[in-house]
Amino acid sequence: MSDRTNVIKKRIDRISSTFDLADRLVKEEWRKELLADVRGEILEVGVGTGTNFKYYPQDVHVTGIDFSPKMLEKAHVKVEEAAATVQLYEMNIENLDFEDNQFDYVVSTCVFCSVPNPVKGFKELRRVVKPSGKIVMLEHMRSENEIIGKVLDFFNPVSEGILGENINRKTISNIYQANLEVDEQEYLMTSIVRKLILSPNK
Repeated sequence: MSDRTNVIKKRIDRISSTFDLADRLVKEEWRKELLADVRGEILEVGVGTGTNFKYYPQDVHVTGIDFSPKMLEKAHVKVEEAAATVQLYEMNIENLDFEDNQFDYVVSTCVFCSVPNPVKGFKELRRVVKPSGKIVMLEHMRSENEIIGKVLDFFNPVSEGILGENINRKTISNIYQANLEVDEQEYLMTSIVRKLILSPNK
């Protein structure tokens, strides 16, 4: 694990006790809509404290990963709220310990703001999802409004330094660099928060 990844991991560990408060900014209706149609073998990356678990359909199997042991401690408690079967592992999204083409769906909710090398992370998702599978995401990113974008640029060092989160990532560009296709894109909060459905393009 790189030095930068270790630094971010420590920052995420540090905020684990208050993470649920911040996670409320991701609306319940967004989570429900994102997860309503997932089926089969599911990989959720960056599970955090496990907020998504209770929204999964009963007939799916969820493999959840996070690189923060403190987050996973809290996520294990929320496994009890899930109708689905959930198994959790400490793992880095940039180096997934799974076979190629293993999962029907990959789920990510506001994770790629914290991935040190987001293109590498997206390439790993592309590797482990089946050719017929989908990657479904909620993500915040740099605004398409240039004035707001510059404001996010200005405050990004503060956000990254305290929370380990980037608020000005050009996520759509990173997705295309990983050779993924954007099938659907819905703006949920201006152009900053978006729902994305991706295909692996393989």
